[in-house]
Amino acid sequence: MSENKPKALVIDNLHVDFAVQGGRVHAVRGVSLEVNRGETLAIVGESGCGKSVTMMSVMGLTPSPPGRVISGSAKLNGQELLGLKTPQLNRIRGADIGMIFQDPMSALNPTMKVGEQIAETLMIHKAMGHREALQRAVALLDRTKIPEAAKRAQQYPFEFSGGMLQRAMIAMSLACNPSVLIADEPTTALDVTIQNQVLELMREIQRDEGMAIVLITHDLGVVARMAEQIAVMYAGQIVESGSVDDIFYRSAHPYTQGLKQAMPSLTMHAEDRLEAIAGSPPDLFSPPVGCGYCSRCPYAMNVCESMPPPVVDVAQDGSHNSRCWLQHPQSTRIIDDLYIPSVNREDAPC
Repeated sequence: MSENKPKALVIDNLHVDFAVQGGRVHAVRGVSLEVNRGETLAIVGESGCGKSVTMMSVMGLTPSPPGRVISGSAKLNGQELLGLKTPQLNRIRGADIGMIFQDPMSALNPTMKVGEQIAETLMIHKAMGHREALQRAVALLDRTKIPEAAKRAQQYPFEFSGGMLQRAMIAMSLACNPSVLIADEPTTALDVTIQNQVLELMREIQRDEGMAIVLITHDLGVVARMAEQIAVMYAGQIVESGSVDDIFYRSAHPYTQGLKQAMPSLTMHAEDRLEAIAGSPPDLFSPPVGCGYCSRCPYAMNVCESMPPPVVDVAQDGSHNSRCWLQHPQSTRIIDDLYIPSVNREDAPC
């Protein structure tokens, strides 16, 4: 990440558990990441890997019980978020940090007009009067390129299409000019044309406002277009992080390589087949002692099963790292023409 830009959000060693029938799910296991103002960080990975839980926990939206933040830190512009009481969080959510939820239909109140819902945010956080807030809501809908914004502000969510609902959610999340915008699968269930419009809208607003975006997605095509930095998440942990070029062209973790191989490309032929990742993610009721990806990894070694892998700097400047034994300094394995170390169990440090 750029060192000359202020850090908007810094998460350090976050652990989140869910106490459910049958035991405790260790959903987030020591996640650390950061995003600067004016940059986009994409968190990618399979469904259930902990992407949404991580950011919901930062915002204090994880239902408790059963969810509970066990330890860690999350600072927004230097202010610690974890441990704040609900009234304190309410003053921050929607004002300093906004969120586009995965399903806008369920996130919006079906009994309130769309314009009223956006105006309510402004009345609470900016102390605007009703008329002024409603005028601002119409301007926000117009800015998100919703046609006939004044008319649409008087309509209910069920009268909006999927793409328009997503735009309304963006308008609501940007009402108070937050420094960080969390976008949880913002293009889910949208057709390609509308998806392109929504992504371009987000980039345009980011350029104008200089805000940071945390993009949660499983779509690597969206990531390639939107993000400067990528954090690859698996089984509740960040297994690789780096720039877009690092992840797409110099990927070091076998899981990241598996995700790329499962993605269609323009150079594929009709007879080509996508390479699926065999197996299933581990049971997080009792997380593996070693690497969480060990049972699915084509390069797994004895040490991978018995010892947790270290986080190794792949780049000398620390901008690209991987949580994998294959990068251990004692190893000599080569994967896809990338020099990546390999280590035997006997050679591993104790």
